[in-house]
Amino acid sequence: MRKLLYVISILIIASMLVTACQTAEAPETEEPEVEAPEVEEPEEVEEPEEVEEPEEPSGDVVEIRWFVGLGAGSDAGTFEAQQAVVDGFNATHDDIELILEIVDNEVAYDTLATQIAAGNAPDIVGPVGVRGRDTFYGAWLDLDPLIESTGYDLSDFDPALVDFYKIEGQGQLGIPFASYPSFMIYNKDLFDEAGAAYPPAAYGEPYVWADGTEAEWNMETLKDLAMYMTVDANGNDATMEEFDPESIVQFGFQNQWTDPRGVGTFFGAGSFLEDDGVTAQIPEEWQAAWKWTYDGWWTDWFIPNGPYGGAEFLQHGGGPFGSGNLAMVHNHTWFVAPWAIDGSFAFDFAATPSYNGVVTSKMHADTFGIPKGTDNPEEAFTVLAYMLSPEVAPQLLAIYGAQPARLSLQEGYFETYMETNYPGMEFNTDIIAESVAYADNPNHESWMPSFLETTDKYNEFWNYLANTPDLDVDAEIEGLREDLQGIFDAYFEANP
Repeated sequence: MRKLLYVISILIIASMLVTACQTAEAPETEEPEVEAPEVEEPEEVEEPEEVEEPEEPSGDVVEIRWFVGLGAGSDAGTFEAQQAVVDGFNATHDDIELILEIVDNEVAYDTLATQIAAGNAPDIVGPVGVRGRDTFYGAWLDLDPLIESTGYDLSDFDPALVDFYKIEGQGQLGIPFASYPSFMIYNKDLFDEAGAAYPPAAYGEPYVWADGTEAEWNMETLKDLAMYMTVDANGNDATMEEFDPESIVQFGFQNQWTDPRGVGTFFGAGSFLEDDGVTAQIPEEWQAAWKWTYDGWWTDWFIPNGPYGGAEFLQHGGGPFGSGNLAMVHNHTWFVAPWAIDGSFAFDFAATPSYNGVVTSKMHADTFGIPKGTDNPEEAFTVLAYMLSPEVAPQLLAIYGAQPARLSLQEGYFETYMETNYPGMEFNTDIIAESVAYADNPNHESWMPSFLETTDKYNEFWNYLANTPDLDVDAEIEGLREDLQGIFDAYFEANP
């Protein structure tokens, strides 16, 4: 078999939080800057001589390109493990050559858009979540005909999760692979040092203060606790009059590595689109979350704002929490991995706090999509079935830190994952499964008109807030709504 080694450009992720805007980034993870590994140039392959009307099939191998970068898998620590999956496939298939393309998340969206526009779409894309999928609205192949023609067995998946990927007017855009519930993650060492009780280990439990008094585990309690866990260079916490906000050395909380939609969903599920599908809105819960965060940046000082985002004491491959100088974050299971939390301090998981009596733990869910532009849909589906098989899916799940979508793989999965990556440490893994019940609907990553332009606009708004004190936040929010309406109107005019 003709062997052709391809290594498509691996673009390395820039250091997290070097600039102010990085306090408000989109959910795609940023990784530490690392030196690109040297790779061998592909060997030149001689072109075969032309023959007229060959009597037998040429035996050419079909090349299937696997594009990684829209979600998990673009950090350097995952490269080797993903390549091992590719090697395993190629060792067992003579007629298909699987080629891995890893692209830096910072440029992956533009890169894929360029490839699709140029008629050079990859054959498989993933892992990809709702945001990544809906950024390329209408670009995905309906898998139903392939599922039917191959007799692919869906019985090992929750039917509701299968339906999650069935999009009206587009078809079955994916087969369930992984879910990433979100929850609170806290630094036990910092809490022990402060003499503070840990956040609640289960939903419905109150927070117990050091004096024994109890408080509902809600956003107000989280703010009070986070202020107590925010400390300046003189050892004063943010609840004290002596506290110096210009010399903070430890912060209490951050909604790390999400965007304004994710921050808003911390207070409640919503959408920038009203139910009529054309009118821009800012849900009340999102407005409350944004103002709570703005106060946390500039008034209560328990969240790193834009300028503090570049502070040396917060720098780490896993962002501020990985530095050991941030007491609490709200994040997903994909964040619980050695590249983000290296095990240099003790940490554990806790319940998401409520807002107005309602808990919302935003959900990420990943699959692998096949673009409509593929020239080899059958071969791509063969690769997809291999990757999602009970034998291979656990390898990929371990790379990305995700819960299996296959029912047969779920029992004890995350306990094993944590023991493998953090041996000897104990974790409250029950909260992970419990958080699934509080998933956001609508999902915070769902489609919006002019997806990329809209994303740029709300991130521009968010970065401005993160770097500018003393704003009239209500006025800024209304300005964003007006800007979004203008974008939506232009979109619908061009796409009646």
